[in-house]
Amino acid sequence: MIGHGNRRRRDDGLGPAAAAEIEKIGWPNVTTSNNYQLGIDDAAQIATHDVVWFVDAAREGDVPCTLRRISAALDITFTGHLLKPETVLAIADQQFGRCPEAHLVSIRGYEFDLREGLSDRARSNLALAVTLMRRRIAYLLKVSR
Repeated sequence: MIGHGNRRRRDDGLGPAAAAEIEKIGWPNVTTSNNYQLGIDDAAQIATHDVVWFVDAAREGDVPCTLRRISAALDITFTGHLLKPETVLAIADQQFGRCPEAHLVSIRGYEFDLREGLSDRARSNLALAVTLMRRRIAYLLKVSR
């Protein structure tokens, strides 16, 4: 799981916060990382996994979080982050010959000013998103046995 975002911009830190919560569970064969943004180095890391979860804050939307499966797509455009998750998947496939199953979890945030700490509403959305991811990951671990 790669949680990415800037913890110094309030709710933009939802991705790293989610990865930290999943890491606390201590599941074997589940690795987590907290990145400020996605980069080319992440492609090497995800190429060694069967399933990868990208987790980030969402600035829009009515729901606490969304989960969708994503595919590799080489699209290098300017975004709020260095690379999109789909681009990191494409690089993993092209450079390392391996593209894992991938999911994008977007957790709704509300405050993105220059301060640390999640807003109360974002913290509530984080709890719901972590519950959803725990269930999905536990299911995948059970199926892979």
